[in-house]
Amino acid sequence: MAKKKGQEMVEPIDEPAGDLPEPEVASAGQRLRAAREEKGLTLEDVAAQTRIPRRHLESLENSDWERLPAPTYTTGFAKSYASAVGLDRVEIAEQLRVEMGGVRPISQSSEVFEPADPGRSMPKWLVLGAIAIVLVLVLVMSWLNERSFQQADQPGDEQPATAAAPQPGQPAPAAPATVAQGPVVLTANEQVWIQVKDGQTTLKEGLLEPGQSFEVPAAAAPVLMTGKPEALRISVGTADAPPVGPAATTVRNVSLKAADLMRGPAATTPTAAPPAAQNTAG
Repeated sequence: MAKKKGQEMVEPIDEPAGDLPEPEVASAGQRLRAAREEKGLTLEDVAAQTRIPRRHLESLENSDWERLPAPTYTTGFAKSYASAVGLDRVEIAEQLRVEMGGVRPISQSSEVFEPADPGRSMPKWLVLGAIAIVLVLVLVMSWLNERSFQQADQPGDEQPATAAAPQPGQPAPAAPATVAQGPVVLTANEQVWIQVKDGQTTLKEGLLEPGQSFEVPAAAAPVLMTGKPEALRISVGTADAPPVGPAATTVRNVSLKAADLMRGPAATTPTAAPPAAQNTAG
């Protein structure tokens, strides 16, 4: 546009736009929910696939840290959930750690000491009476013990037999096994590979993530094989079974029957059959 005589051309000045709000970043729980809904899955479907309780899945989606277990188990739940809905396990776990570290409160307990109230202290006569009673009881117990020792030293007294000692060559009687009823459940404290078989049938083979569980179905003779027995917590009903082997040791043919598990490692490993004799005939 040409200038007119006597008039000045005023160029428009671009005013800086106000700060635009940053786009809201979806939380790990929102990403998990969106991926689940995109696949058309319900919380019950994911719970059945991952063996994670439905209430924990809801708490993950809502970032409700107070209703979730320790961060280690929560991270394991998030990894399993991410695998079930097709998200990156590592990325979800890292985002979840950041969110829990910045939001989850750290409970601290402080001890409060109140000054003693002289008016509420015990009377001296009551304290002295209690001390006198204690001294009398100590003297009476000492006299009774001394009398029992004197009677034991008298000749002709026969001491009652406490228990029949096992004869040489005879095995000592086994301690009674703890009675437990209910399903046998394998729960991973950390990532661990397991194999559960019943004869030639494989019931479970693969990795268990932290917090993930596997309930052993009813079978004739289920056995376990794993290279990290210390990473498994085996429960029979509401009771925890003893460890099935030392740490960092591959265990095989560990019986998963409830009675064998509660008797300890000596009963969980079946005795191997002796090798067949070779024919030496020419």
